[in-house]
Amino acid sequence: MSGQKAVTPTPETLATRTKAATKGGLPPVHLWNPPFCGDLDMRIARDGTWYYLGTPIGRFELVKLFSSILKTEDDRFFLVTPAEKVGITVDDAPFVAVDFDVTGEGAAQRLTFVTQVGDKMTAGPDHRIRLEHDPETGEPTPYIHVRAGLDALIDRKSFYRLVEIGEVRQGWFGLWSDGEFFRILPAEQLDLA
Repeated sequence: MSGQKAVTPTPETLATRTKAATKGGLPPVHLWNPPFCGDLDMRIARDGTWYYLGTPIGRFELVKLFSSILKTEDDRFFLVTPAEKVGITVDDAPFVAVDFDVTGEGAAQRLTFVTQVGDKMTAGPDHRIRLEHDPETGEPTPYIHVRAGLDALIDRKSFYRLVEIGEVRQGWFGLWSDGEFFRILPAEQLDLA
């Protein structure tokens, strides 16, 4: 035994250590491999709301800070600092894309999304758009890759706007962004009536 007392991290200690280790920009969580300290009763709901002990976290800056130290490994989600790694629960995707801007047209079009915590990304080779269908209902669920294996669920209003600007190309309905054509569904499945 090392003689050190085992400490269970709290949101406050995670925030303090993250602020101390960060000098602006996103923390280098890909370089941090601290020991696993257990699971924290923290959950990100499908709508992007963060909960601690069943209560919504009301401080936006704290949620933004926690989202910056989020990491995924083997389909599990963790908050990491240089000193600890704690497991959290994510109901769907850890982020929600709540809006997007469109510039250009056709292959020169760029779709720039923003998440509920203010992260921005332009759909393209590094930020792919994908669509999954619920196996029971067939309902489509769109996502965009944010960073390092972390995705954002594209909210319903944004998805409807995307559908309005989509086009058919080589038998597929999809979207252009940053020189990439993202296939959404086969054109024959479109209801053009």
